[in-house]
Amino acid sequence: MKLGEKTYAKPFVKWAGGKRQLIAVINESLPSELKEGKITRYIEPFVGGGAMLFYLSQNYKFDEIIINDLNLDLINIYITIKNDVNKLIEELRKLSYEYFKLDNEDRKDYYSTIRSKFNNDGLDEIKKSAYFIFLNRTCFNGLYRVNKKGQFNVPYGKYKKPLILDEDNLLNVSKLLQNVTIFNKDFEDMDTYIDENTFVYFDPPYRPLNKTSSFTSYNEYKFDDREQIRLANFYKKLSSRGAKLMLSNSDPKNVDSSDDFFDILYKENNIIRVGAKRNINSNANKRGKINELLILNY
Repeated sequence: MKLGEKTYAKPFVKWAGGKRQLIAVINESLPSELKEGKITRYIEPFVGGGAMLFYLSQNYKFDEIIINDLNLDLINIYITIKNDVNKLIEELRKLSYEYFKLDNEDRKDYYSTIRSKFNNDGLDEIKKSAYFIFLNRTCFNGLYRVNKKGQFNVPYGKYKKPLILDEDNLLNVSKLLQNVTIFNKDFEDMDTYIDENTFVYFDPPYRPLNKTSSFTSYNEYKFDDREQIRLANFYKKLSSRGAKLMLSNSDPKNVDSSDDFFDILYKENNIIRVGAKRNINSNANKRGKINELLILNY
């Protein structure tokens, strides 16, 4: 399948910082060894919405694919789609039917009810996954944000026709995931699987450009500068092993030209600045293009 052709599986959730808009640039920056079929394993320690997973796995051949994320609720959806996609589809069909038969004000109340159920313990994995997808499709801007207690707290999104059930895509994602190993671990726990025949794509929670743009709370653990430094040290360790590495992050120079945080952390690597559209802002006029970083060790 060539770049630009329609893929059969695509992200099943909207995700802050999703990479679909940057796929073409990322594809150009992939290591030649991957394009030549010399890399046998692909690992994504922060899989998120999975745009890179779906693109790479459908355009390049790997003997082994491993995905990971510390967000347990998200990883449970991947596992549910892999193992119980038909039950998930039935649950989403019920949610979609119940939601669309309501008027606008009642839909808001229904959203609040599902959000409360999602935040309570005791749900089976099928319902938990279905509620996650429902909330993702109907909440404001498709955000996933939690409070310090780990509870989802994004408000209602007021969309007229949100796509709650995308049955064909879920079935295609399930087929793709049959050959994918799925983990819910710390990113450093991927260490044991990475060797010189591995391509690793890191897409961690981005470093906030300012105090009001912090969307690092994808779980109850804050991914702050100390975590960014820990990740950079892990990157350096893997690089010395011979693995091919690519990492995405925000570019601090968008707001402070003197901020060399990542330039210093990754000074031994190839740092590329690429234009990307800012998607997270309540004011649509402030969703212009900014630079993001692609950091390569090759």
